[in-house]
Amino acid sequence: MSRTEEITAIEEADERDLVTEPDTNTDADAIETETDDYDVVPEAADADEADSAEAALSRESAASTRRPAWLRLPALLLAAALLLTGAGVWFTLEARSASGNPAADNLALTDVGATADVTSAVTLAMNRIFSYSYDKTDVTEKAAAAVLRGSAKDSYDKLFAQVREKAPQQKLVLTSRVSAIAVQDLRNGHARLLVFLDQSAVRADNNATDSAAAQLSVTAEHTGDGWVVTELEPR
Repeated sequence: MSRTEEITAIEEADERDLVTEPDTNTDADAIETETDDYDVVPEAADADEADSAEAALSRESAASTRRPAWLRLPALLLAAALLLTGAGVWFTLEARSASGNPAADNLALTDVGATADVTSAVTLAMNRIFSYSYDKTDVTEKAAAAVLRGSAKDSYDKLFAQVREKAPQQKLVLTSRVSAIAVQDLRNGHARLLVFLDQSAVRADNNATDSAAAQLSVTAEHTGDGWVVTELEPR
């Protein structure tokens, strides 16, 4: 074989080796590129989701800012507000109903001045007519005559006749004070009261003392001379 033929044979063999030998570098690059592609895709998806969530929160915050304050109240507060509104309506209706009720004519519930007036007059009367000294019974009788009328005067005169008879012998001094008084009804110049009395008695001959409490139902009437007592009923 000539030199030329040998060179030709070697070149052909090299060409065959180039065709049949796998290109490992190329395959590795392809695998790496493919792997890189899989790595990049999830990261891009996460970034898109984060951007979407942030945008949604931003829109919700803006909507909440624009929303009226009362719409953002908790449900319990709204319920409480409704209950209070309902209660206000109820009390208003009750007040209107009471104004149309006969009990609303009772000035003891509505007229402080008139109530205080009859309270003061009856308190003074009770203190005077149920207090006496054995040596000055006439003073008590005059006080009773000024403030008692009708059945109240009749029953009192009978009681005080006994006092006038026995007081000088016992040398008794009785002091009565109204401890509590309540006007139960006041209308059309008439009043009904409940009176509590504290009473203390002293015998001047031996200084013996005693105390007691009394409760009375009193009916009073307003006249040109002021309030007078028309009924006295022990309770």
